[in-house]
Amino acid sequence: MTVDLAPGYSSEHYDAMQPVNLLHDEVRQRRETGYDVDELVREANRTDPADRQAVLDLVDRLSLAARLPGWQYVEPDDLADIEETLTAVPEAIPVPETELADKIHAAWLGRIAGCNVGKPVESGNYWTSDRIRAYLTLADAYPLRDYVPVLDPMPDGFRLTDCWPETTRGNVQGSARDDDIDYAILALHLLETHGAALRPEHVGVAWTRLFPIGQVFTAERAAYLNLVNGFTVPEVARRRNPYREWIGAQIRGDVFGYVHAGDPWSAARLSYQDAALSHVGNGIYGEMWAAALVAAAFTASSPREVVERASAVVPPRSRLAEALRDVLELAASGSTWEAALRAIQERYGHYSWVHTINNAAIVAAALLWSDGDYATGVGRVVMSGWDTDSNGATVGSVLGVLTGTKHLPEHLVAPLEDRTRSALFGFDNSRISDLADRTVRLAVRGPE
Repeated sequence: MTVDLAPGYSSEHYDAMQPVNLLHDEVRQRRETGYDVDELVREANRTDPADRQAVLDLVDRLSLAARLPGWQYVEPDDLADIEETLTAVPEAIPVPETELADKIHAAWLGRIAGCNVGKPVESGNYWTSDRIRAYLTLADAYPLRDYVPVLDPMPDGFRLTDCWPETTRGNVQGSARDDDIDYAILALHLLETHGAALRPEHVGVAWTRLFPIGQVFTAERAAYLNLVNGFTVPEVARRRNPYREWIGAQIRGDVFGYVHAGDPWSAARLSYQDAALSHVGNGIYGEMWAAALVAAAFTASSPREVVERASAVVPPRSRLAEALRDVLELAASGSTWEAALRAIQERYGHYSWVHTINNAAIVAAALLWSDGDYATGVGRVVMSGWDTDSNGATVGSVLGVLTGTKHLPEHLVAPLEDRTRSALFGFDNSRISDLADRTVRLAVRGPE
């Protein structure tokens, strides 16, 4: 029987600047990856949580914990080691240049609209799938196929996130700022600057120059702190970073797929350089998978083909690969989306609502049960809960590529007014069409 941490260490803030958060979340991360930390937990329970240095010392000592017998997964961090685990990487399929511009424009629009759809209910511990369904039912908006409506007065037991005045139905006038959009804009800038020579160190320099630390979260904030304290790769991702397998990297992968349209492995391989700054293991695989997912969509005939081809870049004996296989098997068995969602929640709900594995599973499910329809896919992934805006962005990106601009819902795209806010210095109020045009230029010539 495991030893529980004392209440003084419990936290839902996931803030790398708070030692009590770091300790609580590092204990969780270590246990999820098969390590014995009980003795250090006992010591933590004898330590004053207000003693910052003592708590940080305990965080550092957790890295020395021994793995328990019976760990069955193989989850390498190095790119060469990752590739060695793969049976075969997906082949590249050329995309006609005449199709690229429209699909890339649709991908940007789809990503940004999908992100905004999910933002008002982005708080996975509070906005569970049951609470989302109850709210939408009261609002006569279930199943969700539009921006989340606002009920006035707001019924007891419900509260939308603070961004609701600019992300709810009838209130969207240009895209709200969000890190899921910031990272896509930054990826484009990085590829324009460094191309195929991109390395984690370049990403780190861009973060510290262009991002305020208050606008990056979980693994990215931990990595940012390590950068400004002089640590280098690979320690930037590993030191005092219990969020190193969470969703932060997965939300950064799409643009690598846009510029490697039809070539999932090249997209995944280049996205690794971004992911490895702040993540390890399944955190890295999440970004590689997201990049491959988008790249595969340019030539796929169905969402299932997209998910299957992208899954080939994930180490097959990893927990992420296991989860993706589970979802594909649920779809093959004829399960309904509702039954599949319950199964995913039962199997992977023990992870944080911003972990890679559980969120990737519901992204895959939303695509597989989308019938290739944008509003259905985005609506279902947002109704699934957990990281609603990140998942809405990823599903929206993929379905944007699959459907093209003509089949994107006008009621979701028109309110964006072709512009998006951004916390990146110098990139606020970017034109979405300009972002797409710049991406097309990279896709045509290839990142050099």
